[in-house]
Amino acid sequence: MEVEVLTQQEALARRRVDVASIFAEHHVGLVRLALIMVGDQATAEDVVQEAFARTHAGRTRLRDADKALAYVRSAVLNGCRSVLRRRATVFRRAVPYEPPVWSAESAALVGEERREVLLALRDLPRRQREALTLRYYFDLADQEISETMGISASTVRSTIARGLSALGRALGEES
Repeated sequence: MEVEVLTQQEALARRRVDVASIFAEHHVGLVRLALIMVGDQATAEDVVQEAFARTHAGRTRLRDADKALAYVRSAVLNGCRSVLRRRATVFRRAVPYEPPVWSAESAALVGEERREVLLALRDLPRRQREALTLRYYFDLADQEISETMGISASTVRSTIARGLSALGRALGEES
């Protein structure tokens, strides 16, 4: 009898994952993350929508409601990786990525320094690019980044340090 009660309690705990509230609070930020990773708004929105749809469909399998946001972030990053892999196979000799510009006004507002940083960030290895984006764009702590990327917190710190060093070299800054 106890086994059935624990199973029912576990099922109730799993139902508490409110994907709709996570969507309402974090959708815009996750689209921005995907936009930085894939480079265009429509694909970024598709990646985030797919991540939320899959999370919603599997919400009863989520064991810890506190880690649901990290799970969705990981799903977004994995979706971005898949998009980039598909692009790499289709467009091996495509024109290099240019940061998105949606209007003449926004083109005027995008400074040359920001453009250089984005171009240098694009050339970093995937893990460094993801760690730097999660840290400095989303202002996540080491533990949150490690949960999102599926690596240890110490690996996050060393990856960020190496990424900053490589970014500084690419931008011609002395350390």
